[in-house]
Amino acid sequence: MDSVIEKAFAAALYGDGQGGRNGHHGIDTGASLLAATPAADPELRRRGEEYLRRAWRHGWQPADVVRLVRRDLDDPHVRLTAALIRSETAAYSHLPPRWATQLADLPDTGADGPVRLRDRFSEATVHLELYRLLLRLPPIEPIGPPPGETVPGPVEGEPRTLTRIRALLAKAEATGFPEEAEALTAKAQELMARYSLDEALLAARTHAKDTPGACRVGVDAPYETAKAILLDSVATTNRCRAVWNEAFGFSTVVGFEADLEAVELLYTSLLVQGTAAMTKAEAGQRAAGRKRTKAFRQTFLLAYAHRIGARLAEAGEHAVTEAAAEGGSAASLLPVLAARDVAVTDRAERMFPETTTTRVRGATDGEGWTHGTAAADRADVLSRNRGPALP
Repeated sequence: MDSVIEKAFAAALYGDGQGGRNGHHGIDTGASLLAATPAADPELRRRGEEYLRRAWRHGWQPADVVRLVRRDLDDPHVRLTAALIRSETAAYSHLPPRWATQLADLPDTGADGPVRLRDRFSEATVHLELYRLLLRLPPIEPIGPPPGETVPGPVEGEPRTLTRIRALLAKAEATGFPEEAEALTAKAQELMARYSLDEALLAARTHAKDTPGACRVGVDAPYETAKAILLDSVATTNRCRAVWNEAFGFSTVVGFEADLEAVELLYTSLLVQGTAAMTKAEAGQRAAGRKRTKAFRQTFLLAYAHRIGARLAEAGEHAVTEAAAEGGSAASLLPVLAARDVAVTDRAERMFPETTTTRVRGATDGEGWTHGTAAADRADVLSRNRGPALP
């Protein structure tokens, strides 16, 4: 069956550009060969897992791959990707940190299998279109070891503080009262700041070999520039660095583990709160007879991100001041934070030796800016007056 696979792949994946999706000649030729040869199915699936292993070696992680497939292809491709990832990763006795969460978040492939189409030709087409995308994934900055090179560590549950923070943010997202959401989010940010400071001091006292790590956070269209600025601001406030990869729809956040966890939690919650506030404001504009457009939504989110940055910076400074006061002096705290800041900056610069900034455009709707700023004030919890860093 290898000969059938090779002929199909030569036509669909390794051709001269004739094998694009949507019925182009190379894909059709390859799919026809595979559809006529059911015995090739096991080898076809094995090749998909092989492409995933190649992606892991090139720095990609499950969530990154699923995000890109969802953006560029369709739902059957997403379900096939999830099924292949589950079967490929099941072979490892230990997986890298954060992979367990990513695997748990994979789309459900359903009881009838990952690809439920009307005929074998359509199913083969989905496989080849997906494999074409996987084959063309370029190397990206690794943020941890690939599976198979992971050294197993102690299995620990989530710290109690993070569980409390998660609960507070969930309540803030769910409530219909802005004042309550403000109080809950402010309390969550306060707990995050204190948790981070406690972890930093503990590491310093015990001389722990704590080094910065990294994670990736999806930054999806639409209005991805505003979302990247929001994430940049959350990261900066929590002593991390964020670098936006616009082409692949994610930012890489560099920082110590406690701070990375805080960034992921807070950014996700603030984005949910901001989007809900934007929808409500837009509905109010329509009710008043004023038609709102993409410009209103873009400006709203830019203003929201900008104002949130300022509020978060204030909260972070307040937390440091309070922690220093409770300890009797800032003399022991500030050098620890300064050393960690240097370590994070060094790691980020080594990962991304060349970055650039992008000029922010699109803040053209005055009412959108006013409503976005007000929503950020209600959230009570971002960016420096520039765009996010780009690799």
